[in-house]
Amino acid sequence: MIREFHVKNLTAFSEAELSFSKGLNILVGENGTGKSHLMKALYALLSVSAEEGRRHEKIPPTKAFLQGALAQKLIGVFQPEALGRLARRCRGRARCELSLLFEDPSQNISCSFATNSKSEVLVEDLPSRWISGESVYIPARELLSIYPNFVSVYERHYLEFEEIWRDTCLLLGNAPRRTLSNEEKEVRSLLLGPLEKGMGGTVVLDANGRFYLKKPGSKLEMHLVAEGHRKLAMLAHLIASGILLEKNSCLFWDEPEANCNSRLVKVIARSMFGLCQQGVQIIAATHDLFLLRELQMLSLGSPDLGVRYFSFHPRDEGVQILQGDSMEDVGDIAALDEVVDQSDRYLGFLGEERP
Repeated sequence: MIREFHVKNLTAFSEAELSFSKGLNILVGENGTGKSHLMKALYALLSVSAEEGRRHEKIPPTKAFLQGALAQKLIGVFQPEALGRLARRCRGRARCELSLLFEDPSQNISCSFATNSKSEVLVEDLPSRWISGESVYIPARELLSIYPNFVSVYERHYLEFEEIWRDTCLLLGNAPRRTLSNEEKEVRSLLLGPLEKGMGGTVVLDANGRFYLKKPGSKLEMHLVAEGHRKLAMLAHLIASGILLEKNSCLFWDEPEANCNSRLVKVIARSMFGLCQQGVQIIAATHDLFLLRELQMLSLGSPDLGVRYFSFHPRDEGVQILQGDSMEDVGDIAALDEVVDQSDRYLGFLGEERP
């Protein structure tokens, strides 16, 4: 589980220290305040360790390997022209510093790179062992409709797509797990039930490498399914395949509400809480007041779950992050302010229209 993330001179941030909940962590703020950048940096550091932990669990990390792997991952995830482009521009030669702290201190890692770095990362604090659990990033766009052959084309040709898409497609290629304990079957059924009801069917990955939504008496190609339902289908398949059933997994989710109506947003909010109750740590970025309110109400009903809010505020010296255990702790939220302003304008408009 991620405990803290310290950043210095990363894109829009001059300096920030974030303390995470073991359960649900919500990032809110205006466009361009760096929410996705922060999640991508976290994901890059986490995913390198998670991938190597699956491959070489008994071989401890080395600086030589991590320095190359982290540089390659950061470039793949962000797609900059050079790694140093991720460092915040300021007077003199500044270094971007990233430090990731876990509940288990043996997994802690910190690294840095300079503004003029092409692809060089320096590892200062080396973890003594890899992390366990999966690292999953669900982007704002659904990926099921582009899944067929995407990974093979990505690996064979240079594509200007974030490596996150490739990583997530690799995870989506896992078939549903057949060997589950009774407890795991019960948990999977509990998590999948609301999602399948929201979609009106179950997700099927056919032998030809295409996803379908199977309904009573029919099977629809994912291209013919509403995009909001495809968002639910991605989450459902990651649960069915066991990817999001692993303990100590971390789910990064960018704009879970994108292309979903309010009814589906309620399903997403409950699914997020359900995953946290099973030991998955979630870090999500949203602009949606409806989702924020749903999550806030659910958290009031589950006070022991652990929810943290982070609000991003642009300043001349860099983006400032306020954090706390409730929405009231993190200052003004742009989405809330705009909704209140719209309501006032609407009421004023109605008053002017009345005779």
